[in-house]
Amino acid sequence: MELYSMIKKEGEYWLVDQVKHNEVENERYVQEFEKLLSEWRKTQCKYLSLLMDQENEKWLVGQGFHKVSSIVEYTCSLDEDFKVEAGIDIESLSQSAMDDANFAKLYERCRSGSANKNNLFTMKQIMESLENELGNNWRSNCHIFKKDGQPIGISIPVIENGTVDEGRLFYFGVVPEMRGKGFGTILHRLSLRLLKNMNATFYVGSTDENNVHMFHIFKRNGCKLRDKKGIYRINQE
Repeated sequence: MELYSMIKKEGEYWLVDQVKHNEVENERYVQEFEKLLSEWRKTQCKYLSLLMDQENEKWLVGQGFHKVSSIVEYTCSLDEDFKVEAGIDIESLSQSAMDDANFAKLYERCRSGSANKNNLFTMKQIMESLENELGNNWRSNCHIFKKDGQPIGISIPVIENGTVDEGRLFYFGVVPEMRGKGFGTILHRLSLRLLKNMNATFYVGSTDENNVHMFHIFKRNGCKLRDKKGIYRINQE
């Protein structure tokens, strides 16, 4: 049984996420994480970022972690039909005339002014991680939303590693000038449709506890609160 999912980049970072199982006691999670932490300390990786139950916060601080923020997770079934919105076009980066450099600029615009505090990566690192984590066909996962021919947002739907039907969004965002006009809800709903087309049967989304606008988007699209975790980080000494 997998208790933690991990993404590693040699010499730079470990990203560790606690995988919750109702039948697993917290003590077992702590014991398993102690092993992971010991392994990380022997590496040259600059930092380890962890998503974990906040009941362990005092212990984590004692281990040298500092708290970055907290995230909340929402989930919903993908059994309904998610209608295509009139006037909004969707194209994948692999089919688009947009090149990687301009997609990176659009991505940067979408994440500017975000309420999420866990903004760890530069755009160069993000673009590298897309290929590293999604494979050679990563451009097919990257979708651009357009209205009247102009990009208004992006979405990167994926199937969670180690599963066959858990849908996630590697990233989802709206350009600053289109925020506050209801497009966030519309584009998120279209993203759920993209996940359903990838054979996901349910969706799990997460956001920073301060991102009230995203809470409203989740709820408008039928998502229910599932969990809350702390975001913790430790750097090599």
